[in-house]
Amino acid sequence: MPAKNTLLPSAKLFAFALCFAINTSQAQSTLPTSKPETEGIPAAAIDSFLTAVGQSKHEFHSFMMLRHGKVVAQGWWNPYEAKLRHTLYSCSKSFTSTAIGFAVSEKRLTVNDKVVSFFPDKLPDTIPAHLAALTVKDLLTMSVGQEQDPTFAVASTQEDWVKGFLALPIANKPGTKFLYNSLATFMLSAIVQKVTGQKEVDYLKPRLFEPLGIKGQDWEVNKQGINTGGWGLRVQTEALAKMGQLYLQKGKWQGKQVLPAAWVEEATTAKIDQAPGAPQSKKDSSDWMQGYCYQFWRCRNNAFRADGAFGQYIVVMPDQDAVIAITSESPDMQGELNLVWKYLLPAMQPKPLPANASADKNLDTHLANLKLAPLSGSDKGTFNQNFTVKPNLLNIKAIGINIKDGICHISLKKDAETYNLDFATGKWLPGETAMQGPGIVNGAKEDFSILQPYKIVGSYAFTEGKELQLKLRYIESPHTETIICKFDGKNLTADVGFSYTYGKDHITLQGELAE
Repeated sequence: MPAKNTLLPSAKLFAFALCFAINTSQAQSTLPTSKPETEGIPAAAIDSFLTAVGQSKHEFHSFMMLRHGKVVAQGWWNPYEAKLRHTLYSCSKSFTSTAIGFAVSEKRLTVNDKVVSFFPDKLPDTIPAHLAALTVKDLLTMSVGQEQDPTFAVASTQEDWVKGFLALPIANKPGTKFLYNSLATFMLSAIVQKVTGQKEVDYLKPRLFEPLGIKGQDWEVNKQGINTGGWGLRVQTEALAKMGQLYLQKGKWQGKQVLPAAWVEEATTAKIDQAPGAPQSKKDSSDWMQGYCYQFWRCRNNAFRADGAFGQYIVVMPDQDAVIAITSESPDMQGELNLVWKYLLPAMQPKPLPANASADKNLDTHLANLKLAPLSGSDKGTFNQNFTVKPNLLNIKAIGINIKDGICHISLKKDAETYNLDFATGKWLPGETAMQGPGIVNGAKEDFSILQPYKIVGSYAFTEGKELQLKLRYIESPHTETIICKFDGKNLTADVGFSYTYGKDHITLQGELAE
């Protein structure tokens, strides 16, 4: 789901799972590996890319680069690590498109089938002409014809999303006007479940995940047990790289045609112009104006991609025979792609390059030391106070703070539950919690139980101004929460900020020392 459809975050505070960086020498991938120079890439160019990332406003969590089907570089920014899944947001859409492709190949449906034909029991009493004309292809190409993306309005207020979608007015002739629409992708997921009798995550398991050796995936569901489709898939970074390689190889995997080549071609060629009438100069600088496919985007440089909010990417580059997978949290997704085009694209040469052991070693060292720094500072010795909290948007009723032996223990009472979270100073302290973390779909009427327990890491520090800072990373999502506690006699003010708002919004809790 795009960030413009942000749903209000619900209450959260966490702690997390300690991880470490991975490099090519650690052999974490089941994909074949190779030295960059062997595949025609100077290791120094990848090193420069990583340096530019570190100096940018983009917070990367993982990166994998494949050339000629082999991993030439891979790294995870501590505390993220290879074995962890990562929330994909709208990068999930390309997997939903793939599920439709399998269903088409098995003759369970066609892209020209009418959407109303799948849900006769969900239709409004009167079926308008545009709704009657709406096809699977219109869902795939984000050309439903609605005036506004209905995702927020339906997902946050209704439990039957199918019925809610079908009741919406369609102002434009389907297939004629692009409008990003995550609920349209949910409808594709609902169609897959309708024609197969399986959730799409289960339908894809023997067709996509198992053939590619992808394990541990899960996918959020709505209250009716349908995978959300347009968001909510969690997989490891390697799964993204494998998905990209499958599409680069036109559906083949280890010599077997897993997905029909004709579908790969159909799904990754432009079907609709996102911005007709936009000046060519604007199109030339944007990877969001190169044409939309079947839940894939065309890119500049004859590439195509799956992408999700905050920079979850599968970039497929046929001309270079390369795939790049990225998970991150970025305020500027175009800026992330610009780094790929600036540093990695021109580095790829048509033939192998001379070996360069020194450059390879430098790159391996860089990859092995990727990290996101924890909070560090005075641990303030022993501290033990409990506060009752005034009514607030997060429904936090009480906060207990206990610091001893370099560990800050936070106790949060929320509604009828109490959550205990631990933080360390100068390092990330791993943990798990049942408390939901921040996210842009938290306001949706979903069953979030499949995400539990949430993997978390936490760090804390006291500033010179006597403020207690707490940082909580939700390491199977892109997001982080920061809490700044200020003490004034018997009073506590705690400002809670969510990373995806980039400092623009926070929620303030007011507490009073408990008797």
